[in-house]
Formats: sequence, C-alpha cells, structure tokens
Amino acid sequence: GGGGGGGGGPPYGPPDSPNVTRIPNSEGPDGRAAYMVAIPPRVRGGQQFPVTIAGQQLMVTCPTNARAGMSVRIVPPAPPRSLDRPPEGPMGQGGRPKRPARPPDTQMFEVVVPRGVRPGQPFALLAGGVRVLVTCPTNASEGQKIRFNLPMALTRKKTEEASKLAKVKLSYDKDGWTRTIRVSDMKFQWIRMDDGGNVDTNKRFDAKNAAYVRKLEFVEGHDPRMRTGILSLVTANDPDAVVDSRIKGPDGRSDLVSYADIADAQVMSFEDKTDWFQRKCAELCVEWNEGHMRMNVRREFLLSDSMEAVMSLSRKDLRKVWRFEFIGEAGIDAGGLAREWFQLVTEEIFDPDMGLWKSCATNQMLMEINPASEFCCPEDHLIYFRFLGRVMGKALFDRQLVAGHMIPTLYKHMCGWPCQFADLEQVDEEVYENLKKLLEMNPEEMEYCCLDFTVTEEVMDVKQEIELVPGGKDMDVTCDNLPEYMEATLQYKMMGRVKPQLNELLLGFFDVIPEPILTIFD
Repeated sequence: GGGGGGGGGPPYGPPDSPNVTRIPNSEGPDGRAAYMVAIPPRVRGGQQFPVTIAGQQLMVTCPTNARAGMSVRIVPPAPPRSLDRPPEGPMGQGGRPKRPARPPDTQMFEVVVPRGVRPGQPFALLAGGVRVLVTCPTNASEGQKIRFNLPMALTRKKTEEASKLAKVKLSYDKDGWTRTIRVSDMKFQWIRMDDGGNVDTNKRFDAKNAAYVRKLEFVEGHDPRMRTGILSLVTANDPDAVVDSRIKGPDGRSDLVSYADIADAQVMSFEDKTDWFQRKCAELCVEWNEGHMRMNVRREFLLSDSMEAVMSLSRKDLRKVWRFEFIGEAGIDAGGLAREWFQLVTEEIFDPDMGLWKSCATNQMLMEINPASEFCCPEDHLIYFRFLGRVMGKALFDRQLVAGHMIPTLYKHMCGWPCQFADLEQVDEEVYENLKKLLEMNPEEMEYCCLDFTVTEEVMDVKQEIELVPGGKDMDVTCDNLPEYMEATLQYKMMGRVKPQLNELLLGFFDVIPEPILTIFD
C-alpha cells in the first residue's frame, strides 16, 4: 500500500505520486481504499492535475473552493485487469473466493496513443486484423499506453481472414473515406486519414476531400405503424452519423446479425454478399403461420388501392408474406402476380407526368425527385414518397424488381455513403461547373460576380429566391467565405431542396430493410 506518501503502490505497477497518502482502514465494501491527495503548486480551482495511485495514472480535478497546498479526498476507480499482472491464486486477489472461470467475451488490447493525438480526439488503428476507431481518454496523452476491449467474435479469425479485413479496413475505402468500427459502442462511423496517417477531424469544406452523409434520427410517431424522422446532411466524420452494427431477430432478444457477421460479409464477392443479404431477409421474414397479407386491388384504381393497403400496415406486416389478387380477375398468385404488381405500381409512381419524379437533366434514363412535387400533388405528395419507400424496401426484401432507376446520390443516401463535391455534377452540371470556376478566381474577380448566399429556383414558371443560410441575401460571397458558400450550395442541391420527400422515402424504405445489413454493399 501507499501509506505515508511516495514509494507506495502495487509491486507490479508504478509507485504512488509523492503527494498521495493512503487513508488507513478506509476500504469500502468493494475493497477500494480512500486517499488524500495534496494539490500541487500553481493549480487553481477547476483545473486538472495528474497523479498515480495504486498503479493507475489518473487525472484529478481541483475543487473550485480549494487551492494549491490543500488536500482532497478521493476514492480511485477499480483498476482494469492488467495484462502483466501476476496470476491469482486459488482464492483470488486479496484472499476472496475466486469466481468460476468462463470463456472471455472480449479481448483486451494495449496501444500507445499516437503522436499529435489530444485527449478526447479519435484515432484509428488495426486490432486483431480489424480497423477500429478509438477515442483518446481525457486523462491520457500522446505516448501513453491505453487499453480497450474488442468482442472475441470480431477478432477470433484465421490469419488469412484477418489480413483480408485489414486490407479492406473493415469495409471499403472510398475516395479516402473508410467506414470503421467505433470501439466505444461498436457502431459504424466514417473516417478519413490525413497525409500524416492520423484521423482527419477537419470539418471545413474542401472540394477535394470533404464528404457528407445523411443522418436520419428515428422518432416514434402518433400512429404506432408510422415512425417519423429528422433528416439532415452532416459531415461524414460527424460522431453522431453512425449506423448500428447489429440487428435483433424476430424474437427481439437474440442477435440475428452481429458486427462479426457484417465484418465477415464485407470481404465477400458481390454474388456472395447478395446471397448473404437474401438469407438475412428470409430470417427476418415473419413465419406464414404467424400471419400473411392478402393484397386485393382493382386494376383500374391500382395506385390508390395499393397505397391504401400498404400504408395501413405495421412494420411487422411489411415483413410478412404478401399474396396479390386483382379483383375481378381469375388467377392464383404463385409469384407472377407479385412481379406484375411491383412493376405496374412503380411504373406509375415514377411516371414524370404524375409530377412526383422527373428525368435527370444530365441523364434522361435516371429519375430524380421533383422539388415541386407539392404543387403537383398538393394534398398527399409526401405519403406517395413514404409509400414508394415501403414498396422499394419490400421489393428488395422479396427479391422483386422495380421500374425506376434513380440518380446515384439517392442510392448513396439510402446506403449511408458519403456524398462529395464531384457528385454534384450528376445533380446539376451547370452549378458544378460554375463552382469549379469560383475556386480559381482571385478576390477582385470574385467581387465582380456579385454573388450572395442565395439560389434561384423556378417553380411552375415562377422564379423565387431561396436563402442557403439564414440572412443569406445580405451575405456577399468572398474568397474568405467561399468554402462555406460551396458547402451551403452542395447541401441544398444534394438534399435541402427535396428534404421532406427524401425523408419520407427513407423512412418507408427502412420500415422494411434494417440499415445495418446494407453496410456490406458499396
């Protein structure tokens, strides 16, 4: 023990700091002792200072009503099981009865905090062949050793498999952005490594490296069958823009898919990934004897009947087996009627004449959301997008085809992939080329452009000015704020102008498809 000041501490760790004194007979029910710690010189109230107690390096916060020279009483946390600690005897540490041994669920790793990493800052590394994201503890700094645990299921792989995972960095490397596992909660997060090999934490727009991902926060709605959500486009390295790495089975208790399953699937060929995805959908499908759905629709009122039927279903109903019948027509649905239904319904809803979708200006074969859909279907345009999201999710769930082909950025939003400046070319080529020219201008040329933070949209032959940021019409674009102007324009073109429609489309899609299993695809 460390009674009497410095020189104490356990024999297998560093000694206690000189300003630390153990309080005799202070052990609580959990066996932890209390210590008196003298506040070092020049430390003021609210500041932190390091100490070593019982082999642990800790950061102590000086109370606001204390000052240098005074002592504070602390009870340090229980130390983690050390990697180099001597083995326990039959009675365990301190003579307590030893608990029955059981196979460990996790494996401990010890790493050195890299140079340049500050407390609270994330850094990436390979552990057990898997690229993970670790956050530097607030009481650690560069050069110090820290420890963390990873599930054995994720690291218990053959050497060949581990090398494959290391090669693909758990997922894929897309324009420098990598989807990796975050150690703190085992969720997927996008990161980018800078030229020095460190995690890039820059959030300011950069035409070459900046990336943005959609963030969808689910909220239970008034109707239990219908979730609502808050959609936004955030920087790809936003710590809140994460995806779960596990899926609960139909019983709601056991894991149908774990992070280890996803890591295994991510290194498969596309054909094997498709097979894996379809098997998981089949396992999520509700058993026939638990209930199935009959979809009775009139061919002459196909869209309205179908929308009424599909939108009345719960999320569980969407994963049941569907059987279709066209009222007044003879026929048993052995698969052919279902294929016809998916084809006809999506053909009608993607039809530009309906006003919900329009052909992309850069590729007439692709469809994009019509920003003016509200004026074409003023009463219920959003319900059509929720309906289509459910139909697309069900088609993917049941291995069916749909009629429409969307622009690539919409698929990126569905899969949670980063969108970059180059993607703007597929959405609005003219705006993309104009922004590229701005990057090459000097301050005088920029001033002559007379730009502000607004964009002009034409809706039903009426032009209207839309502010990209609050007060945008009063903000001139300069070389200094050009990155913010380009970011605001990108945000608007990629999502802002169709956010309500896209929100409903994604909510409907995820009513059927759990997002984690999409992380295996690129």
